[in-house]
Amino acid sequence: MYFPYLRGKQYELLTVRETAPILAASNFVPIIEPVKQALGGLERSLDAVCEASGRAVVIVNPYHGDHSSGDGISDLLNDSYANKVGIETGVLLKDDTSAAMVADLVSKHDKQCTLIHAGFTNAKSLADVFGDDLFNMRHVFFEDFCGKLYRKHFSGSKRVLLRDGFERRRNRDHPFVESFSDLHVTFAEEGMNGFGDFLIAGDDYTEGGGPAYAVAIHLTFIDPDQDNEMFIYHFKSISQNTPTDPAGKFAQALAAMIAKLDSGTSKVLETEAVKEFRELFAKKHFPGLGYVKKLSMKHHIETLAAFFN
Repeated sequence: MYFPYLRGKQYELLTVRETAPILAASNFVPIIEPVKQALGGLERSLDAVCEASGRAVVIVNPYHGDHSSGDGISDLLNDSYANKVGIETGVLLKDDTSAAMVADLVSKHDKQCTLIHAGFTNAKSLADVFGDDLFNMRHVFFEDFCGKLYRKHFSGSKRVLLRDGFERRRNRDHPFVESFSDLHVTFAEEGMNGFGDFLIAGDDYTEGGGPAYAVAIHLTFIDPDQDNEMFIYHFKSISQNTPTDPAGKFAQALAAMIAKLDSGTSKVLETEAVKEFRELFAKKHFPGLGYVKKLSMKHHIETLAAFFN
């Protein structure tokens, strides 16, 4: 049903690892695009998914990061996860991908295959190569690249629509609250079997963040008074003029978040991630910006799990 798309950075992989029981219990299937040369973190995350009897899709030809040349990931899946039914193969279809390349990657794996459409345009060539087998695959569509006419070629198969609900800006430029997505309640009306997003990270890929002139904590919530649409808060630091003191800026953003939560008007679910934010506030502890991002991603997954359960 829900297919969160994560790039395989440290805290994205930790998010999968730590929420594996929730993902499995909710029948959520993370899609992971590995971007780091070292695959130990990916293995630990996939092991956690398997231990929880969950499922995950691993892209064997990442577009971004250290594995964009296409080496290593297929070997890992075939060597360590060939007999693990929950770990599936994903093939990313960009604008420079050919149907022959897709067929070659699929042929290297005996497992269930998911095709992730992200710029590829020649749908008929896939039908020529795969025939009816094309409709036995799951198809995930980046909404920004795949219009309804393109998606129509895959009618009859399991289809997932992936929407980027996070508007990338400088932290200081975020509004206090804005709409995130309604796809969790409308995906069936789109003719889809499932939906996905990029959590609070967005689709734009960067190797690392720049100087933190402003620190922001991003927190999603579902509003039952707005037809269950999902919104996102951006709790920002007061200090925004220099790239120094990220700990102090985090404390300011966290104080703003706690004040809103305690007001009783936030509509934010009191998830385990929110409880940890409260503990950080009580301890006056700054765990690092990557850790903060992980908590926001965990909260997003917990919020959607509660909505569907």
